[in-house]
Amino acid sequence: MKKVCAAAFVLMFVASTASMSFAAKVKCEVTEVNEADGMVMLKCEKPDKFKAGDKLKVSTAKKGAAVEGC
Repeated sequence: MKKVCAAAFVLMFVASTASMSFAAKVKCEVTEVNEADGMVMLKCEKPDKFKAGDKLKVSTAKKGAAVEGC
C-alpha cells in the first residue's frame, strides 16, 4: 500500500507541470525517499493543484547554500 501511495504522489507531481506550466509555485516538503525505486514522497500545502499525469520540475531549497570551510 505504501508503494502504491508513493507512486501515486510521484505521478501526481510529475503530471502537475503540464497543467501548471506557467510559474506556479507550491511549497512542498520531502517526507520519504526511496532510491531503489526512484520515488520521492512529498507533503504539499495545496495538493488539489495536482492531477495524475502532470509533470513537474523540482528545485532544491538549498540553492546557494554556504559551502563548509569557506
